[in-house]
Amino acid sequence: MTPAEILSDDFAEAAEQLRAQQEPFAFATIVRTAGATAAKPGAKALLSSDGTMVRGWLGGGCTRGAVKLAALAALQSGEPQLVSIAPEDLLAEKGLAPGDAHEGTQYARNGCPSRGTVDIFIEPCLPRPQLVVLGSSPVAVALREIAPQFEWTAMAAQPTQDAVVGQAAPVVVIATQGHGDLDALTSALQGPADHIAFVGSTQKFASLAEQLERNGVHRGAIDKVKAPAGLDIGAVTPEEIALSILAELVQLRRKSVKRVDV
Repeated sequence: MTPAEILSDDFAEAAEQLRAQQEPFAFATIVRTAGATAAKPGAKALLSSDGTMVRGWLGGGCTRGAVKLAALAALQSGEPQLVSIAPEDLLAEKGLAPGDAHEGTQYARNGCPSRGTVDIFIEPCLPRPQLVVLGSSPVAVALREIAPQFEWTAMAAQPTQDAVVGQAAPVVVIATQGHGDLDALTSALQGPADHIAFVGSTQKFASLAEQLERNGVHRGAIDKVKAPAGLDIGAVTPEEIALSILAELVQLRRKSVKRVDV
């Protein structure tokens, strides 16, 4: 169950619109308050990719700046954030200062006269990564079938569909397996893909790489293609090969989240 499914209709509608547009967003929920605060535990807000509040309410301007910064951090890292907004003297009593992070909580200053403390949990909702699978081989079919189970949006394309590949995707997997291999590689290398993987042996790709170079494709671009695609798990069947490819893609995605990343 997604957060949108347990929220009110207006929240759910706004969240689904952002998701349909492949826009990152975040949910913010007040989980604890102390002292005088305008908003109370359970209050929620939906934040856009720039930290703007689209729906809901979390109190006055005392929380807005800190929530925006925490939302941007959550969307960049892909990890939830817990921010505690409190008067500066109360933070000092704990040996903390605005901007400090301690035991999983980010601390911010509340400069409002109410002098209350508000703890807010922020959960990022990032677009599903795009996966373009070139070809109609059994491996291609199996990969497209299992990818959505792991939060990938998978789309099919034929080897010469330059426009489709050009509009996609951080990840392209070429599973043509002898039916348009060179066309598929040429098409993929002309697009904006962050990662290109080729289903086939090292020897087969080496031969294709020579042809690509003779056709004017820069060697540096060719060398970035992962061939053979997938982790070495001893895969034999199309389903096992598809699993090995998806395992590699998940590994790359998680490493990217830790590095930068929503």
